[in-house]
Amino acid sequence: MPIYAYRCEECGFAKDVLQKISDPQLTECPSCGKSTFRKQVTAAGFQLKGTGWYVTDFRGGSAPATGVAGGAKADAPAASSAPAAEASAPAPAPAPAAASGDKK
Repeated sequence: MPIYAYRCEECGFAKDVLQKISDPQLTECPSCGKSTFRKQVTAAGFQLKGTGWYVTDFRGGSAPATGVAGGAKADAPAASSAPAAEASAPAPAPAPAAASGDKK
């Protein structure tokens, strides 16, 4: 459940409230009792934890990491990644040899 910041426009009382998104907004100030309690616009408060995805995860070759997500180098694949992929692909099977009994 998200935490919403409220502030009374009359007395200045502020409070953070844990509410469901579907819950109605609070309007009555718990401090002065007036109906001037308003929800404030605040920055999202979350943290990304764990290994996650980084711009360098899918980079091939030994190119140095830029550390900037969405940069021009991060969008283009490294030049050394394509030949490496082709070299590791299995070779096509040889064509079947003609039977020894078939002479032309």
